[in-house]
Amino acid sequence: MTSSFRALLAALLSLALIGCAALVSDRADAPVSSVAPGALRMATWNVHYIRLRAEEGDWSIGDWARRRGPAAAALRDIGADIVAFQEMESFGGGEAGDVNLARDDLLEALPGYAIAASGPPASFPNTQPIFYRADRLDALDQGWFFFSETPDVIYSRTYDGSWPAFASWARLRDRRGGPEFTVVNVHFEYRSGSNRTRSARLVAERMAPRIAAGEPVILMGDLNAMEWMRTAGILREAGLVFAGVRGATYHLNRGLNLFGAIDHIAATDGVSLAGGPEVLRRRYDGIWPSDHYPVFADLVLPR
Repeated sequence: MTSSFRALLAALLSLALIGCAALVSDRADAPVSSVAPGALRMATWNVHYIRLRAEEGDWSIGDWARRRGPAAAALRDIGADIVAFQEMESFGGGEAGDVNLARDDLLEALPGYAIAASGPPASFPNTQPIFYRADRLDALDQGWFFFSETPDVIYSRTYDGSWPAFASWARLRDRRGGPEFTVVNVHFEYRSGSNRTRSARLVAERMAPRIAAGEPVILMGDLNAMEWMRTAGILREAGLVFAGVRGATYHLNRGLNLFGAIDHIAATDGVSLAGGPEVLRRRYDGIWPSDHYPVFADLVLPR
């Protein structure tokens, strides 16, 4: 047995042990806690794109017809005030499309929500919207930037030429009082570590003026990186404190909890964690709503 083969076996054994531990610890039946007094419940969820050209099979139109009820049920169970979505896309080819089945179906199923960080796809990428409770919050502004050498060019490709990836953001105000705050919704590319770290640096650069001005900033999304990795470290150095999500948030659409959280919630100093973070690891009627679990936490803004 060669040393390289022994190393491979050791790595596979370690992964299996980690997976077994995660499968034991990541409870699917854990109850959802009540929202902490005075807090805003923030959630992030990669809901996986829909393939418009496929009638059946994984991530097809037929698959979404099965997933949409469970997805709405999961959001009702969480009861978030703000939800940042990733991959909320109905992909039919090309970069911009008017059809967004998940967005429209979930807004219809959850009439208490309005939408921010969204607009006509020719001028605003609509795959990372932010839902918010219209009876509690006002949306004041919104925008986007791409993880690219030309971040203000819509649909520009990432630093190494991979498919476009971006951040959306919305500035909001709680009608119950407190400062205006910004929610930044990110989805970093999964294959390239250099893309992720350069994307994190761009996020830090774009957030810096808001942080310097003392504005609360909440970052949520799919970092495709665990909290101990350099990607998250760059964001911590920029002034963000991670909520500390424990256990798996991506499960391969099989409930397989093989590694730590890659979906995160973080906020600037002065925003306090009042509850959570929690991960909703549930199937509904035997169906996983997505290959990621939704993550949520209760945050209290400074007064």
